[in-house]
Amino acid sequence: MRTLLRCIALAAALALPAAGAHAIEYRSVAESAILYDSPSDKGKRLFIVAPGTPLEVVVNLEKWAKVRDAGGSINWIERRALSDKRTVLVTSARAVVRQRAAADAPVAFESAKDVVLEVTGNANEGWLPVRHKDGVSGFVRVTEVWGL
Repeated sequence: MRTLLRCIALAAALALPAAGAHAIEYRSVAESAILYDSPSDKGKRLFIVAPGTPLEVVVNLEKWAKVRDAGGSINWIERRALSDKRTVLVTSARAVVRQRAAADAPVAFESAKDVVLEVTGNANEGWLPVRHKDGVSGFVRVTEVWGL
C-alpha cells in the first residue's frame, strides 16, 4: 500500500509542471525598436529590429520582455514595442503561397527568405493563412515560416 501511495505522489508531482506549462507566445514588433543585452535602457544596445518582425517571448517583466528571434538569439526589448498583431518570417529559400490550403492549389505568390507575412487566421492541417504587405493573400506551409 505504501508503494502505491508513493507512486501516486510521484505521478502527481510529475504532472504539476505540465499543468503549469504555457503555450509559446509570439509577438511582432510594432515599430522599429532596440534590442538590449539586459532589461534596462542603460543596458548595451545590440540591434535595431524592424517593424513586423516576429519574436518569441521567453520572459515577461513589467516593462521588458526577454525575446528570441528566428536565428535563436535571446535579447531584451521594451514591452511597449511589441504588438498583438501576428506575423511570421519566411525561413525557406522560396515559400510558395497558394490560393487554397492545398499543395495542388494555384500559386497566389512566392516569397523570398526573411520576408515578413501577416497571419490572418489559424493554422489548419499544416497550412497558415497569410497576407503579404502588398495585400496579396494565400496559404503557406507552416514548415516554411517561423513565428507560430
